[in-house]
Amino acid sequence: MARSECRTGVKTEFGTFFAIYKIAEQIRRSKSLNHGSGDPFTARRNYRRWRNPNGENPKNHHYGSSYRGNSHTSLSPYFPATPEQIITDAVKAHEAGAAVVHIHARNSEDGRPTSDLAIMKQIVASIKKQCNAAICITTGGSLLMSKEERLAPAVELQPELASCNAGSVNFVFADMAAKLKNPKYDWEVPYLKGTYDLIFSNTFAGMEYYIETMNQYDIRPEFEVYDVGMINNIAYFCNKGIVKKPVYLQFVMGILGGIPATVENLAYLVKTAREQIGDFVWSCAAAGKAQFPLVTAALTMGGNARVGLEDNVYLKPGVLAKSSAEQVIQIREIAERLGLEAATSDEARKMLSLKGNGKVHF
Repeated sequence: MARSECRTGVKTEFGTFFAIYKIAEQIRRSKSLNHGSGDPFTARRNYRRWRNPNGENPKNHHYGSSYRGNSHTSLSPYFPATPEQIITDAVKAHEAGAAVVHIHARNSEDGRPTSDLAIMKQIVASIKKQCNAAICITTGGSLLMSKEERLAPAVELQPELASCNAGSVNFVFADMAAKLKNPKYDWEVPYLKGTYDLIFSNTFAGMEYYIETMNQYDIRPEFEVYDVGMINNIAYFCNKGIVKKPVYLQFVMGILGGIPATVENLAYLVKTAREQIGDFVWSCAAAGKAQFPLVTAALTMGGNARVGLEDNVYLKPGVLAKSSAEQVIQIREIAERLGLEAATSDEARKMLSLKGNGKVHF
């Protein structure tokens, strides 16, 4: 049985990478790179043009690393769950090339996701002290938190970036419960099973509240897009005049309840966003085994890449990542073989028009 599963996995990955190769070939050959913006492959040219008003190197792409959101401590012995472990992992990821770190806080006693301000402040202040990474604080928190709880750390700490979920979605991890044979904590399995009957609620009133609050504190929203309809939600707020440019989109793919993690769907997301929003900066994250194939595709299409243990605990099939830094190193090596260069944190700040880490409140 194990041998059969392994073969299936190899076929799936080869097919995905072949699709990436075909996309790269179309990008190199397509005349659409020199014409309008209706084709998804024009995203690369338009993105570079937007990013390059002062003649900066157009090859730079930024890598983000994501930390411990709704993933679970028992999935891997290397999963950082305490504030100290999260700090160390984030700093090492930055040293490996991550320009942005996306932070969730966890209770040091049982690894449970928390919006506790003291814990979040301890984490982000220590990261800031030790490195120059641009810090993105989650407003996703836990699926069980209220919108006020989810936004509280961003309001109090006023980071450069904060996540902003772009719509409601079924966010299902229930099948993961069967994989936790010996869970470390008694809350993990009930939490996972509970997602089978739970909607991750992000109403229009809630989204407007998040956006306007972030505007008030000069926080750049990182719009997390779990399905294509959420692009229309963001476009609505853009047309309403409350979303400041540059618009920053994070396509989060492969969550059960959201859009499947395929190269074709990624191209469609980019195409739809180009049609609905116009100019924007974008990145891609993908759950589980789809992580590296999809973020590689994103790089070939002119986007940026998010890796990290929040999204995937593996480095390759059957090999657990010992840190988020290992994943950053791997995607950076892939990018360099494609002729792409990593952006520094300060270059990422310029791309996203961030206020700088001297204006945060931690």
